[in-house]
Amino acid sequence: MIGRRRRDSGQAFPIYVVMVAGLLFLAVAFFAVGKAAALRNGAQGAADAAALAAARQVREDLESQFLAALPERLLPVFLAGHGVSPGMPCAEAQRLATANKADAIDCQVRPGGSRDMVTVKTESRKTVDSPVIPGSNKTTARQHATAVIQFRCSWHSADFNDDSVEDIYFFSCDKGGMVEIRPSSPPPWSEVSKILFDVHLIDD
Repeated sequence: MIGRRRRDSGQAFPIYVVMVAGLLFLAVAFFAVGKAAALRNGAQGAADAAALAAARQVREDLESQFLAALPERLLPVFLAGHGVSPGMPCAEAQRLATANKADAIDCQVRPGGSRDMVTVKTESRKTVDSPVIPGSNKTTARQHATAVIQFRCSWHSADFNDDSVEDIYFFSCDKGGMVEIRPSSPPPWSEVSKILFDVHLIDD
């Protein structure tokens, strides 16, 4: 009897070892999946922040074109289409991506008149790096986000001096109520631009 029990114990030990090894493998694999999900979430957060930062910079860069259009009666032309440089906006995108431990590997600014768009793709700086997933030491997470800069006001102008020059523009906006801009002495752009132009993320 004693000999049989010893033999049974000896046969069960390899099974026990295999089961423990399998459980350890599953634990490491689940950890790798969790880490990959965390990297994706981090990359998405970096993309969202980078796209919003770039869009806000685009809004800031509209100042000279917008204010120059007012006295020349070119506001409709401006709203129909205007130039947008990707330089500063994409630099802002990289700055925010870096702050979120990622890189902005692609940044596209697409002028659209009253609705400009910025799309930023980010890549995590960390890799999955799991011992149970081949090649994971080189696997990063990539995500993208798109933000829009949208003019959200109706407007009319007035000529108080009867000199065929609009002295003041009145803007009625979805948020922020009324805004008055005198081309001869405009208010700080940092204040009025946030009322005139909305910046938000969109699904794409």
